Parts: sequence; C-alpha cells; structure tokens
Amino acid sequence: MSEIIQIEQIFPSLTWRIRQQAMYPEKEITEMELADDFEGTHFGLYFNHELTGVVSLFIKDGIAQFRKMAVLPNKQENGLGKLLLQYLIDYCKQQPVKLLWCNARVNAIGFYTKIGFVTEGAPYQRNQLDYIKMQLIF
Repeated sequence: MSEIIQIEQIFPSLTWRIRQQAMYPEKEITEMELADDFEGTHFGLYFNHELTGVVSLFIKDGIAQFRKMAVLPNKQENGLGKLLLQYLIDYCKQQPVKLLWCNARVNAIGFYTKIGFVTEGAPYQRNQLDYIKMQLIF
C-alpha cells in the first residue's frame, strides 16, 4: 500500500489534540487553545487519512507568523514537518506576505535553516525551554 499525504485547511479545534500529544503531553487538551486561534488559518497534514501534523498561521500587515507546528511523536523524523512547512511557505507566497517568522525551539534551528530560515536576535527562555526567533524573507 502506498502512503497518502494530504494537506488542507482545518478548523482550529482540530489542532488541539496534535498540539497536546506532540508538544505538551503533560497538559490538558483544554489548555491547547490559543487566544487568537479563531483569527488564524490552520493547516492539517493527513498521513494515510489520519490527522498527523498541524500548523497555525497568523497574518497581519504583510507579516506572517506560524505557531504550534506539531507532528505526532510516532510520525516525527519522517519528513512530514518539512512537507507541512513547505506547504505553508508556498501558501504565504500566494498571499501579500513579505516575511514569515516563528519562535523556534533552539534544538530545531537546523530544521529551519535547511529550509532557508535565518535566526533573528538572541535566544530566550520561556517555560523552561530555549527559543529563538527565525524568519524567512520573500
């Protein structure tokens, strides 16, 4: 059987289970909602018809931020995150967006730089995790 991968826009609440399992397994699913979730555009990657990866995009004044990009732990390291991010980049190129950025975990810098992102500013800590701003200019 061949693998089927599909990426499409999804309703915000569909992101919460994936966010929880991939990023915050110790927290309740009710804590996964972002205050501005319903103002963003959300994408889901379906692997063999199962929602496996998600990312949330927020665009304002030609600047796009993506947040909470997550792939289920048992499907990580298979290139699905890269596919999802490339889809997001292609989507942004069709919008009036000149800059795409995120707050990346420091241990993911290599992932983002391979795709063309560059670091901006100095690393910082939030919730005992190290982050750095990364951006891609169109």
